[in-house]
Parts: sequence; structure tokens; C-alpha cells
Amino acid sequence: MTSTELLVDSPAVSTEPARTADRRRWFALAIVMTAAFMDLVDVTIVNVAIPSIKRDAGASFSQIQWITAGYALAFAAGLITGGRLGDIHGRKRLFLLGIGGFTLASALCGFAANPEMLVASRILQGGMAAMMVPQVLSIVHATFPAHERGKVFGLFGAIVGLGAVSGPLLGALLTEWNLFGLEWRPIFLINLPVGIAGLVLGSRFITESKAPRALKLDLVGVVLVTLGLLMLLYPLTRGDELGWPAWGFVSMSGSVGVFCALVAYEKRKAARDGSPLVELSLFKVKSFAAGIAVQTVFGVGIGIFFLVWTLYMQTGLGWSPLRAGLTGVPFSIACSAAAGMSVQKLVPRVGGRNVLQAGALVMVAGVLLYLWESDRYQLAIASWQMALPLVVMGAGMGLIFAPLTDTILSEVPREYAGSASGLINTVQQMGNALGLGLVSVVFFGSIGDRLAPDQVGPAFVNAFQNALGWVAAVMGLIFLLMFALPGRAAAKRVAKGAVSDGS
Repeated sequence: MTSTELLVDSPAVSTEPARTADRRRWFALAIVMTAAFMDLVDVTIVNVAIPSIKRDAGASFSQIQWITAGYALAFAAGLITGGRLGDIHGRKRLFLLGIGGFTLASALCGFAANPEMLVASRILQGGMAAMMVPQVLSIVHATFPAHERGKVFGLFGAIVGLGAVSGPLLGALLTEWNLFGLEWRPIFLINLPVGIAGLVLGSRFITESKAPRALKLDLVGVVLVTLGLLMLLYPLTRGDELGWPAWGFVSMSGSVGVFCALVAYEKRKAARDGSPLVELSLFKVKSFAAGIAVQTVFGVGIGIFFLVWTLYMQTGLGWSPLRAGLTGVPFSIACSAAAGMSVQKLVPRVGGRNVLQAGALVMVAGVLLYLWESDRYQLAIASWQMALPLVVMGAGMGLIFAPLTDTILSEVPREYAGSASGLINTVQQMGNALGLGLVSVVFFGSIGDRLAPDQVGPAFVNAFQNALGWVAAVMGLIFLLMFALPGRAAAKRVAKGAVSDGS
């Protein structure tokens, strides 16, 4: 371990280099947060530009599906491996490799000569994001002591809130402006200056960290986890488009067997040389295991809501992408404000679990309010009438996201930061994919196969209301699952122990 790493790991040392490192880590935080924001925006920005891509690039419907699904699959399948590679080879090194590759893939997307090149570049982009994103939480966990992480995760939650809604808005603006006659291409090219800046500044300000003992990459584990995730997520991602074929259900069922084989192999691997891909001992930590369960179910609810919300506004109400994006601004602002306040102000006073459960109840209240307004105003609903339920929902989401990440990682040893971060992001992606798969049941299942033009709007409104009922039920389930999280007294003991041992 280098002297710089020792200073970061021992904040009590009072020297000038330590104070310099202290200043540098906040620059490092800004850099990794920007990268996280770039990934969040990139996930959603493409959806708005799909009509323009289809028209300008001549992409088929199947290719359009792969432009979105290819990124998601490569991202989800590589997250655990990306996190573990950071533990082994250094989180800074993997972050820089990831952001560099992500920037290159964005350039290839922006300059794609045909749909095939665009699909391949999106898959590459998702793979590079899988190396970059797990390092964000790992670098935070390894760099900041326990008593400061709450503030940091509050900022992280605020970034997530902004990214959740700003992607569609930014995509709508860039597409409608048609900069330099480039049509949809600026939605990818905008990543170039951000990525290059992150690469240059990251190499200067981020301090390297890795697992304190030598680890080896578990190649068999990589194959098993990648195969299992693809067998589960591919049918979920494309099931609705393909009409839910029988092989999809066989694949999803088979993934259970693959994951069981993974668990059995990882147990033997841990006993043999202590270098498993998935650190199963993490699931013995109550806060981690319970938090992962909450994160998965939360991903399901978010996966359902954001897709049906977009369909409701743009297809059901006939709004333009720009109007739909602007309508979501109150949600983004409320989410960011609540996330920043939750960890810094509320958690120290009332405890993390209480804040998380309050967030779940606030989200339920916002969803039910939205359902009532949609039913009352039907097709005549205005953007300003949606503002109140969206503010309530955004506040609820902000109260959940930042404290949840802090809670999940609160008792995780530093040497497993990469593995834990990869698991957190993976289960969130699995939840989102499951939510997207359920849209065919909770949303499209309420819509007839053949609708006259005057039936489309009312049908989508009714389907949206049905989906909101499901989202409210999911948030209610999350509220119950949160009782498994550590209470306030346990959290205080963990925090005090972490501070006293210099972590």
C-alpha cells in the first residue's frame, strides 16, 4: 500500500499531505459523481430519440430494441465482474479504463455509419459502463470515513434524482434542436467532452485503492454469473416484443439452476483460496442482505413507473417529448432536495430505517394522489396538475435512495467494496428488468389489441392508473421489507465502531 493510500485509510493522521489528500478527495468525488450522472442520463436519453434514429438511420424494429436492450444487458451482466476487477487491480485504474472506453463507445455511437454499428457500439458502451459504475461507490467507500459517507451518499442521491428525469429532457432538447443537422447523434457525442475531462481529471485527483490482500479473478464465477444474468434478463428485456415465447420461460427457470451452481462453486472457491467473484459472506451481514432485497424490489417499482409514465404522457395524452420532459422537472428537483436532506439532516435525528420507511409511505401517497388526479381529469389533465403528486413522489424517492445505499454499505469491509458495489448495481438492474417485463402485464394487459384512434387516449389513461396501483403495492411491500434493516441503535453502534477503528 502506498503512503497516499495509508493517509486516506487513516484520517486521524494530522500532516500536510493528509490535508492535501483531504482536499483532493472532494475533487475525486465530483469526478466520479459526474461519471455516474453521465451513465444515468445515457440510459434514458436514447428512448426519446428512438423515432429520430429509426427515421434517419433506417433501423428496423428489432435493431431499435437492441439499441436499448443491448446496453442494458451488457451493463447488468458485467457489473459484478467490474466491481471485483476494481478490488483486484485498483478502483482508480478500472474507473479510468471504464470512462475512457465509455467515451470511445459514445463516439462510435455518434458516428455510427449504420444501425448494425450503432447496436454493436451500444453493447460496448454498456460493457464499459459496467467497469466504470461499480467503482463510483467503491471509491467513495474506500476514500471517505464512515461519519462522512452519509453526506456523500446524500449528494449521490441528489445526482440520481437529477439523472432520472434530465435524461429524457436532454434527449428531447438535443433531438429537437437538430444541432448542425446531426439529428440524434448529439445525444451520444455530448459524452465526449465530459468523458475526456473525467479521464484527465480522474487520473490526477483520484487516489488508487484496492483490496488489502492479493486476489485473483474467478473466471469460472465470471462465466456462471454472466450466463445466469443473461438467461434471466434477456427474456425479461425482449419478452414483450417477442410475444413471451416458451423458450423465454425455460431460460428464466434455467437461470435459477445456474445461480445455485454459482453459489455452490463460490463457497468452495472461498474455502480454497479466498478469491471468489461474489463474496457470499456479505449476505451474512444483516444490513447488506436486507438492503439488497429492498433495492431489488425498489428497482421493480421504478422500472414499471418510468416506462408507463412516458407512454402515458407521449402516447396516451399525445404530448411532445419536450413537454413530457419538462413535466418531470418537479420530480427531479424534489428527489434531489430530499436525497441531500435525508442523510445529512434526517438520518442522524431519527435513524436510517425510519427515514427509509417514511420515504416508502411518501411515495405511496404520491402515487395514490397521481392516480386520483389521472382519474379525475382524464385526457384533460395539465402539466401543472401533475406537479404536486410528482413532487411528493420525488421526495419519497429521494428519502429512499441515498439512505438505502449508505445502509447497504454501512457494515461492508473495505476490501469487499467493489464486490458489494457490483452486487448493488446488479440487483437494481435485475429489478428494473423485472419491472419492465411486468409492464406487459400491468400496463399493456389493460389495453386492447386493436384500438380506434379515439380509443387510444382513454385506454392508455386506464392502463396508467392500473400500473400506478401496482407501483403503490410494490412500495407497500418495500415498507414491510425495511423492518429487516438494522434499527437506529444498531446503526449507531456500527458508525461508532467504524469511526473508532479509522474506517
